[in-house]
Amino acid sequence: MKKFLSLITVFVIIIALLVISGVVYTIDETQQVVITQFGEPIGKPITKAGLHFKMPFIQQANYFDKRILEWDGNPNQIPTKDKRYIWVDTTARWRIVDALKFLQSVSSETGAHARLDDIIDSATRDFITSHKLVEAARNTNRIIEEASAKEDESIDQITGELEKIEFGRNALTRGILLEASKIVPQYGIELVDVRVKRINYVSEVQKKVFDRMISERKRAAEQYRSEGQGKKAEIEGQMGKELKQIRSEAYKVAEEVKGKGDAEATDIYADAYNRDPDFYAFMKTLDTYKNTVDKDSTLILTTNSEYLKYLKKTQ
Repeated sequence: MKKFLSLITVFVIIIALLVISGVVYTIDETQQVVITQFGEPIGKPITKAGLHFKMPFIQQANYFDKRILEWDGNPNQIPTKDKRYIWVDTTARWRIVDALKFLQSVSSETGAHARLDDIIDSATRDFITSHKLVEAARNTNRIIEEASAKEDESIDQITGELEKIEFGRNALTRGILLEASKIVPQYGIELVDVRVKRINYVSEVQKKVFDRMISERKRAAEQYRSEGQGKKAEIEGQMGKELKQIRSEAYKVAEEVKGKGDAEATDIYADAYNRDPDFYAFMKTLDTYKNTVDKDSTLILTTNSEYLKYLKKTQ
């Protein structure tokens, strides 16, 4: 048992010495290695993970990432085809597919970023300057299509100012990716994707654009207010017309009822008079007394007055 432990100890010491001397090196799943001898690469890139050997002191292991890497460019001021200056901020994803070529051409990720700066920025500038601003700002004509489908004239007047696109931002970024992908393979790089993070006007143009947007929104608001006032006047006019019609019908019905009531009252009075004229005259006179004389009234009449006719008979 002691002999076995001694062998293990010796083996561990030998491995440690090999590692320290640089004979042994390891590669994990995310890495690839190019071996250089006196600064010159020898052999093909090693991509298999595990334990590997090299000559000590004269050979060096150069590690490179196999994963997808990030590139973020600096915002660039670019004029569009319709002469509008904008800031374009792009980003990309890339990876090293040929570590040997990568080492020989750009040496490191820092050198690769410098190359990508030139390549992607150049392709972006070419595509932006050859297309109008609207192509870089929008992807679809959805707003215009939805407004047309609603068949609303007020919306159509607003959306009519929107220019239809033929390509859109997505098509432009695909074009930038395709153009840049033609150049990067010579550096052992594969360009996976390119996207536009942000587009903005330069400060000199931004204020004018905002002023125009405010003016357009105010004009649209005034248009909506004008249409609202017109609709309000139409509703009020219709309401007034209906109100007059209702009042006219009500007045007509009221007059008909009133006339019918007067006619019935006249018939009743006439029937009462025909049955007993003297009693009818007596009752009408009493009504006259009641309506004309109260406790505060003072009358000065002659004894021959017809007004006192029934009072005389009661004496």
